Amino acid sequence: MLFAFILGDVLGAGVYALMGVLSDRVGGMLWAPLLLALLLALLTAGSYAELVTKYPRAGGAAVFAERAFRRPLVSFLVGFSMLAAGVTSAAGLAIAFAGEYLSTFARLPTAPVAIAFLAVVALLNARGIRESLRANLVMTAIEVSGLVVVVCAVAALVAGGGGELARVGEPPAGAGVAGAILAGAVIAYYSFVGFETSANVVEEVADPTRTYPRALFAALLAAGLVYVLVGLASAIALPADELAASSGPLLAVVEATGVGVPAWAFSAIALVAVANGALLTMIMTSRLAYGMADQGLLPGALARVLPRRRTPWVAIVATTAVAALLVLVGDLATLAETVVLLLLFVFLSANVSVLVLRRDRAEHPHFRVWTFVPVLGIGSCLLLLAQQRPVVWAFGAALLALGAVLHLLARWGDRARRRRDAPRS
Repeated sequence: MLFAFILGDVLGAGVYALMGVLSDRVGGMLWAPLLLALLLALLTAGSYAELVTKYPRAGGAAVFAERAFRRPLVSFLVGFSMLAAGVTSAAGLAIAFAGEYLSTFARLPTAPVAIAFLAVVALLNARGIRESLRANLVMTAIEVSGLVVVVCAVAALVAGGGGELARVGEPPAGAGVAGAILAGAVIAYYSFVGFETSANVVEEVADPTRTYPRALFAALLAAGLVYVLVGLASAIALPADELAASSGPLLAVVEATGVGVPAWAFSAIALVAVANGALLTMIMTSRLAYGMADQGLLPGALARVLPRRRTPWVAIVATTAVAALLVLVGDLATLAETVVLLLLFVFLSANVSVLVLRRDRAEHPHFRVWTFVPVLGIGSCLLLLAQQRPVVWAFGAALLALGAVLHLLARWGDRARRRRDAPRS
């Protein structure tokens, strides 16, 4: 069950939305940045496997940072980076939802549709997590089936003598291969994030020392295999420029094969995949905002809940509003890279934490990763950070600045409340 949870969180929406963006960076070599991103993600996953089994407590990287650095501000920034990454990811998925997959049914302006989509997700989120997670189980199965359809359709095309196998080694025009693959890995890395949220369910896992590492690594490897196959299939079916021109690239791939899959059916699958990713992301971010407000790290208003549903309605409204604003000012590639940028800070913290906490002995047996893995994990995070564009740094800095302001407001409100409640002499 843990394997299915992690696989469902990693697999799906990113690859439906970003294959066209990726082809613009690497030409036909779509498989290469996906494979590199998998290897880089496995390094940080190794650190998570040690930390989660050593400290099996919900909270993830923020908890590890608190133990390792003993600095509340560092712990807050790690937690807020996860929150900001979630909001940014939801904005990117909303733009993807309003693209060519939807145009199969109706051609509508992107920004209004994306904002309306976020509003519907917010209503589902406010209704309750139980209903949302029931829907997730069905939607995960649907989104996986869509990726299987892509691979099988292209396999049928190749068996019939169609497609162009040579394109899988075709480099991008006017760019060095190594540099292009590394730049593409920044985009591809977005498709592998999500495994870190599994740290929040470890308290419900039986024998986490044995179970968690197996489920984590198996889910990432399974997702990587599917992604590489989809990358190969996409390059074989279509030239890179045609993929790059489409905001619904996998639909274009299926249509190019000529198999009898109706465009509306595949578009519906893709829309379900994107909607599922956005719903899961907004559930996580609203609950994280609620939890941080409940601990006094963010303004207390974010901890207000609906009387009957007990869902954090202020946090849902606030995170949805920020996501809607990002829809208006960002594009899909920039938002995806911003998610990666923010999560790289989280992953950098986790990789450093595993080394710092080696001197902290646990009373129970736990998974222990080879020391070179977190060291390489730190290097991988720094390498990917160095590839980020200035506009992405600007987006990330603006979001973290917003977090710093909210944190200061929360501290100011807490001090004012203590002064008001102090007994008068």
